[in-house]
Amino acid sequence: MRKIFYLKTCDTCKRIIKSLPNTNGFTLQDIKEEPITVKQLEEIHQLTGNYEVLFSKRAKLYKEMGLKDEKLTESDYKRYILEHYTFLNRPVIVIDKSIFVGNSPKIVQAAIDFLANE
Repeated sequence: MRKIFYLKTCDTCKRIIKSLPNTNGFTLQDIKEEPITVKQLEEIHQLTGNYEVLFSKRAKLYKEMGLKDEKLTESDYKRYILEHYTFLNRPVIVIDKSIFVGNSPKIVQAAIDFLANE
């Protein structure tokens, strides 16, 4: 699978995608218009081994719902990601068996380097 899960209204996601080399053949999925499915989430979970990595703790809803004060389990993270797109830490860049989650400079650079060396 060569796919990028992102929000088309997110300037950070757009900037990151634009910075990636060799994105021909990638499918872009705007998670607001086409929500991530259980199957897709489980597939990317297999690559990370952890739902918490896929969960965005910077989402406004995280604070508004008081989730930062709760001890969330892996099944909680999965459920919240499926309930609302804002909880997916994005972008999620899947390149075959490799995955890059989030927008930290280190992660973005790792994705750029990986694609540049393909």
